[in-house]
Amino acid sequence: MAKNSSNEVTGWVGWVGFAGMLAIVMGILQAIVGIVALFKNTVYAIGPENVWVLDYTTWGWVHLLWGAFLILVGGAILSGKTWGRVFGVILASISVIANFLFIPIYPFWSIIMVVVGVLVIFALTVHGKEIASLEE
Repeated sequence: MAKNSSNEVTGWVGWVGFAGMLAIVMGILQAIVGIVALFKNTVYAIGPENVWVLDYTTWGWVHLLWGAFLILVGGAILSGKTWGRVFGVILASISVIANFLFIPIYPFWSIIMVVVGVLVIFALTVHGKEIASLEE
């Protein structure tokens, strides 16, 4: 497509939508994990190598609140809010760093997630305002 002007929408707006929907889906999954941790502690297995700093109830609330935050950020990205894009970039950056650290353990998956994270960061930083112009 042509170079983006102030009112022109490029194909990258799909990646912005992808970032918003990905945040919403991740938020729903995190909320489910939180609810499971709150009401059914037997689902989680603790091995001798694991170190848990929080009890199950606290862990459940952390996941539930993190999920609500991700859903909120995803909705803000899809509605073209600047703060949603800022938090989307922060969350994608954390994901890129975390997956980069896991390359020795899960190389194929981690590299894919790093690439997706970089594409999401690019879409949100360069083309993020385009999704707001779709509503006009």
